[in-house]
Amino acid sequence: MAFYNKLGGLLRQSISTSSNSLNAQTSAPSMLNAIRCMSTKLFVGGLSYGTDDQSLKDAFTSFGDVVDAKVIIDRDSGRSKGFGFVNYTDGESAKEAMTAMDGQELNGRNIRVSLAQERAPRSGGFRSGGGGYGGGYGGSRENDAY
Repeated sequence: MAFYNKLGGLLRQSISTSSNSLNAQTSAPSMLNAIRCMSTKLFVGGLSYGTDDQSLKDAFTSFGDVVDAKVIIDRDSGRSKGFGFVNYTDGESAKEAMTAMDGQELNGRNIRVSLAQERAPRSGGFRSGGGGYGGGYGGSRENDAY
């Protein structure tokens, strides 16, 4: 939600400045650069298994308004995977938190904090193809007698 508010403000600002100037082409690249630079999502690695969403949020609220904090959980074991994400309302708070918290101790472990990278889209569906067991016909001479 905060991203869309920021984007709307940038668009309104861009429209107002481009209507006043004769060359509207110069405002589009600057608007895209502003959007690209305002990353508000942080990756937090090295979390202890005892860290939950609320304790992660509490550790980062002193740097600004935290939209949400999420510790990633393994779906099979139900245990933390050891990393999570913290999302701020503005890029300045995220940048300040990143520089202050990187390498600091949280629940007994030194954490790594960096800007979250957009994950490449996965190809759809389930994986098909072989495992590593090599079954089927013709792979082994042991079945020739049958």
